[in-house]
Amino acid sequence: MPPLPRSSSRRRFLRSAALGAGTALLPACATPMPSADAARARPRFPVSDHCDGRTFFNPRRHLDRSWFEVMKWKLTTRATPWPESVAVTPTVPAPLAPGETLAATWIGHATYLVQTAAGTVLTDPVFSDRASPVSFAGPRRVHAPGVAFADLPPVDVVLLTHDHYDHCDLDTLRRLATAHPKAVAVTLLNNAELFRDAGWTATRIVELDWWERHALDRPAGRLDITATPARHWSNRATGPRNGRLWGGFFVRAAGRTVHVVGDTAYDDTMFRDIRTRCGAPDLALVPIGAYEPRWFMAEQHCNPAEAVQIHRDLGARLSLAQHWGTFPLTDEGRDEPPRALAAARTAAGVPDATFRAPAPGERCAT
Repeated sequence: MPPLPRSSSRRRFLRSAALGAGTALLPACATPMPSADAARARPRFPVSDHCDGRTFFNPRRHLDRSWFEVMKWKLTTRATPWPESVAVTPTVPAPLAPGETLAATWIGHATYLVQTAAGTVLTDPVFSDRASPVSFAGPRRVHAPGVAFADLPPVDVVLLTHDHYDHCDLDTLRRLATAHPKAVAVTLLNNAELFRDAGWTATRIVELDWWERHALDRPAGRLDITATPARHWSNRATGPRNGRLWGGFFVRAAGRTVHVVGDTAYDDTMFRDIRTRCGAPDLALVPIGAYEPRWFMAEQHCNPAEAVQIHRDLGARLSLAQHWGTFPLTDEGRDEPPRALAAARTAAGVPDATFRAPAPGERCAT
């Protein structure tokens, strides 16, 4: 299909069409907070501070936007136009060099290839042209994946943080199921069905609740994975809203640590709690994009200044930016997140080298 015009009006139309199909960013109706009746109604999942037994929610407060608020956003703001395309020369990831124990390559949006001495991890893999339930409409990528699918090294673990279309692409999961038959999927509660729909067998899928841990013994070593909280929500075109848990992952591998933060709003206690329980990571993958307008997005996506605060709360040795520059999802321009990140680093006194926004295909070793 030829590229669609990326005029502001067309972008609005496509995002509205994707919204109508239940796309990633736009909640349509309120999710009730937990009730005693709901918790007693044959709970499918452990009742906790983020689940009533059947529906998931954010601790302390949970906000889903109404259709009225969605229409207010669409009718009262003007999105900054994105470029039609951005030239990218994909790279072929090299194995870890002697002395290296941890490296990460940004493929695009929330997809990172993380290479450790104990195994290779792929996060929220999306290699399709659109982040959408349909192939003919919805946000379209403006740059090729920074690593071609065919050039991926053998993948040991696929981490899926939540079910939104810009993170969970069934076509990509189908390709991974056959091209990487030894890979194991690790995800949050009630997301396993998405992998099964993509052809993954049950023995290759692990579901975790927040704070649960799972150890995977791979040929190169052991990967110890803990599911961590995030402040977000879930929804697809099928299934109940907030019926699948969202979150992040803390990975321990051969003495090194990685925190995949996942999509999240800022929370003034959550990330300090993760640091207390899991320790300060050597590497954090932190979202910096899809944050405008703030009145609408603040409860689901952090902005760059909040991303810097997450970096500080976690005590990360190095943070790498994700969730920007690939799919036009919200109102800020493509290049605004890294510019705002630079300003936020300066304002917070954070050295540039400790929180970077790599280019697609760029490999960062730490």
